[in-house]
Amino acid sequence: MAKVYNFSAGPAVLPHQVLAEAQSEMLDWHGSGMCVMEMSHRGKEFMEIIHDAEHDLRGLMGIPANYKVLFLQGGASQQFAQVPLNLLGERDSVDIVNTGHWSKLAIKEARRYAKVNVAASSEDRNFAYVPDEAGWQRDPKAAYLHYTSNETIGGLQFPFVPQSLPDVPLVCDMSSDFLSREVDVSQFGLIYAGAQKNIGPSGLVVLIVREDLLGKARADLPTMLNYQVHADADSMYNTPPTFPIYISGLVFKWLKEQGGVKSIATRNEEKAGLLNHVIESSEGFYHTHIDAPFRSRMNVVFRLKDEGLEETFLLEARKNGLIQLKGHRAVGGIRASIYNAMPIEGVKSLANFMQDFARIHG
Repeated sequence: MAKVYNFSAGPAVLPHQVLAEAQSEMLDWHGSGMCVMEMSHRGKEFMEIIHDAEHDLRGLMGIPANYKVLFLQGGASQQFAQVPLNLLGERDSVDIVNTGHWSKLAIKEARRYAKVNVAASSEDRNFAYVPDEAGWQRDPKAAYLHYTSNETIGGLQFPFVPQSLPDVPLVCDMSSDFLSREVDVSQFGLIYAGAQKNIGPSGLVVLIVREDLLGKARADLPTMLNYQVHADADSMYNTPPTFPIYISGLVFKWLKEQGGVKSIATRNEEKAGLLNHVIESSEGFYHTHIDAPFRSRMNVVFRLKDEGLEETFLLEARKNGLIQLKGHRAVGGIRASIYNAMPIEGVKSLANFMQDFARIHG
C-alpha cells in the first residue's frame, strides 16, 4: 500500500491506530460475534459504546453536568436551521458574526426563521481578520450570539471566545476545530460540530447544549428536529448513526492517550507553525491573505505567486504522497488541513516539499 498523507478538509484523516482497531473489531466486537454496524442500537453492546463515548468526551472537554451531549444524525449545515428553530423561544432576532463562507450560510438559513443582526463582519477585507470585539453591534434582546470558530474554507480561526451579553447565550459552530484546543464549555450555551473533520466519519453531528436552553422549540417543529426530544431520549429517540459514534468513541480514547486536548493543542500549534514558517520565508513565492493572529491551525490556506503553477504544485505533491491539497472550489488555491490526526511527520513532509518546489520553480 502506498504511503500517503491525506490533507483533506473533510471527510478527513483518522488516526491510524483507530482505523487498525476498528479493522480488528470489524467482524467481532469484543466477543459479541457482531460488527458494530449489525448491532441493535438498544442492545447492551451498543449502549456500552455510546455511554463510553459520551463519558470520554465529557472528560476531554470538562463538560459540566448541566449540559447535555447529543449524538445526532446529519451535519453542521442542518444546524444552521435547527439552532434558531430550537433556541428562538419567544424572541424573534439573533446575532451572528460573519467571518467567512460558513458564517454566511448560517446567516442565510437563520433569516428564514428570525431577524438576523450581523453583529460584526470582516467581509470588507475578504475575511482576512476577526473584527475587534469592542466594535461589535449586538442586540441585547437577541436569542443568541452565533459565530464560527474556524472557517474551514478561508483558513481563519478565532483566537478568542467572544463574551456573550447577559441572557444572550453563545452558540458556536466548532466543526473544524472541535477538540483541537482547550475551551471552557461553561462559556457557551450550545456547541455543535460535524464529525467528519476532527471527530470521526461523516453522518454524525455532536451537540453540547446547556439544559436551560432546551424546551424553547417552536410548537410546529418536526419531532426529529427538536433537541428536547433527543435529550430526553439520550440520543436514542431513533436509530442514531451507530458506526460513526463507535469510531468517534475510538478517536476520543486515542486523544486521551495522546495526553488530552492540552497536549494535542501544543502539537497543532507546532504543525501550523511549520507551514506558516515556509510561507513567510518564501520571499513571496507562497502567500496568504489572512492576518497572522487569525490564521487557522487546522486549515492552512495559501496561494502561489504564480497561480499558474498551482496545478503543477498539486500534481507534484501527489507524486510525493501528499494528497487532497486543492483549495475549496469557492476560493481555489492550496489548503492543507492538519487536524488532530495528521501526524507531525506528514506536515514536515509537506513543508520540505514546499521548500523544494519553491527552490525549483522560484
